[in-house]
Amino acid sequence: MPSSYFTLNRLRGMMFSLALLPVVSHAAVESVSPGKLTYGTAATFMPFEFVKDGKLTGFDIDLITALSKHLDLTPAPMAMEFKGLIPALQGKRLDIINSAMYVNPTRAAQVDFVPYLKIGSRVVVRKGNPAGITGRDMSLCGKNIAVTLGGIEESQARVDNKNCVAANKAAINVLTFPAATDSAVAVAQGRADAEFLSTPGTLALFSEKPDVFEAVGPEFEADTHIAFAVRKGDAETKAQLEKGLQSLVKDGTYKQLIEKWNFPDSVAIF
Repeated sequence: MPSSYFTLNRLRGMMFSLALLPVVSHAAVESVSPGKLTYGTAATFMPFEFVKDGKLTGFDIDLITALSKHLDLTPAPMAMEFKGLIPALQGKRLDIINSAMYVNPTRAAQVDFVPYLKIGSRVVVRKGNPAGITGRDMSLCGKNIAVTLGGIEESQARVDNKNCVAANKAAINVLTFPAATDSAVAVAQGRADAEFLSTPGTLALFSEKPDVFEAVGPEFEADTHIAFAVRKGDAETKAQLEKGLQSLVKDGTYKQLIEKWNFPDSVAIF
């Protein structure tokens, strides 16, 4: 077939893809789709955002639903892998990221943050702890540790690996997975010796699989903030989200959602 045929079909495909993208407009907040708050989420991080019985649910989903009402917008989720969230936001396919995104300097250089919780993490192992791991310490050296690709857990595990090597101990084999659920499966199947998981995520995992997992060692980095992310310099959206959050704190919704999802009181930052 002539090359012009493939060029024409490629152009048609691009036009079709563009047609599926939201159109830039102005609403209560400058929005990529009129009247909507289009947010990106990687719905694999229970209990923040996940799919249950075919429905998107979780603390973050409840929070953004309540917040959207204060902004007079309809929440419009776009599911994608976690690693694609920041590029999608920068490419103006999203208004915000709503996916329990941990705040760190690398991300802060790419997006602006609106924090709404602070949490810590745990080391999760199979029941019985066959690898004899005692926590986030030198017992991790030489072990297979499962983490979410691009998440703070990966950064933590790579720091721990450097500490092991510096101490002349066996290196950590950092296993990266698209989602925390995949990391949990790897631990359950014995392909990983442990995973790093948020404290709320750990509690949810224990609730779902009480006979499969246990946590070892103390909670670590318990003052890690998670936040909505907006495009760098998007002061209007940032201000509207901050104002909306304060309204949810004032009317009690913020506290009610923390209680609904069985989070410890220590997660609150307001």
